Amino acid sequence: MTFLFDIGNVLLKLHFENYRAKVLGDANTPLPDKLGILKDPYETGQISDDEFVTKSLQILKSNLSPQDYTEAWQDIFSPNDPMWEVVEKLQTDGHRLILFSNTNALHSTFFLEKYEVFQHFQHHHFSQEVGAIKPHDDFYQKAVDTYDLIPAETAYLDDLPENIATGKAFGFLSWQYDFNDHASCLDWLKSLGI
Repeated sequence: MTFLFDIGNVLLKLHFENYRAKVLGDANTPLPDKLGILKDPYETGQISDDEFVTKSLQILKSNLSPQDYTEAWQDIFSPNDPMWEVVEKLQTDGHRLILFSNTNALHSTFFLEKYEVFQHFQHHHFSQEVGAIKPHDDFYQKAVDTYDLIPAETAYLDDLPENIATGKAFGFLSWQYDFNDHASCLDWLKSLGI
């Protein structure tokens, strides 16, 4: 079977409070709305890493250096150990594993190098590289075409309901993951015969 794994809040827990603390001086301060406008263009490869960092610093009116900003942007991850155990077992049992994520190069180069779990994945399908973003159909269709996916034989795990909805529309065996209820995910995998 093929497994498509989202990364944020599935394989890695996200801690944007770390980023806010470093760039705003307070983990609870909301980010400016203008910063959100950069997200989709950056995660679909329409703007470069340097352009993203420069524009972010301008929006934030920050005195951080580009290097310090980049380190703050990357320091948002921690392992979700229970899911890593699942990945290791799936890989040992011979399943095909594909990373299936909206992400950007500053994040992906960082976490692919830092966390050993990613060595278990044969492929990655990242929004910045394919020029499409979840939950839009073209992100999923490009994966189907690239990896010759058979939806009825493809399991998909993601934490966001809108992404899961598109996965179901494509016929994937889809599970909305909640790291606070990992046991339910294990039950779902058992129902698939895993």
